[in-house]
Amino acid sequence: MINHVSLTIPKGEFTAIIGSSGSGKSTLLHIIGGVDVPTSGKVYLDGQDVYAQSNEKLAIFRRRQVGLIYQFHNLIPTLNVVENITLPILMDKRKVNEERLNDLLELLGLKDRKTHLPNQLSGGQQQRVAIGRALMNAPAVMLADEPTGSLDKRNGHEIIKLLKESNKKYNQTLIIVTHDENIALQADRIIGISDGKVVRDEKVRS
Repeated sequence: MINHVSLTIPKGEFTAIIGSSGSGKSTLLHIIGGVDVPTSGKVYLDGQDVYAQSNEKLAIFRRRQVGLIYQFHNLIPTLNVVENITLPILMDKRKVNEERLNDLLELLGLKDRKTHLPNQLSGGQQQRVAIGRALMNAPAVMLADEPTGSLDKRNGHEIIKLLKESNKKYNQTLIIVTHDENIALQADRIIGISDGKVVRDEKVRS
């Protein structure tokens, strides 16, 4: 449960939300991303009241404006790398921007894995595909819920590095939920959550 949380996150900022298991950090992330509807209060993105929209418009908003990354990649096992990355575009019945796709494959280090299925990839590569899927729509906000939780230390470091590169390259707002202080310290700002309340709001770098 989240109580009396009021935050303003500037465009392009990398914010880490940190807290122990059950603190409410993932709930806060899901409310920001249009996934969990709050019982009271409002969420604004670029001046738009997120939850004032109809369910249909809210679904479109999530697909186009928010990139969600979870601890487990949730890739479609029968689709290859390119098909998994472009799935949100195809679900939206829009044409794939080939230039952006190629740019993402380069950024993700997956140009030589385009036709591989998920079971032909390492855990780190699978998470890179999930990041590519979240980035394909050029969302305004990237939300990552424990994105390194299922990875070893080396792959986890690479995923955080990749998210930081995307944050700078595309000037996207990046919000990561983590219990790892070392990951949080790489952010521009750290928000600490305990028992559903903000107990820490610290600028790490400006």
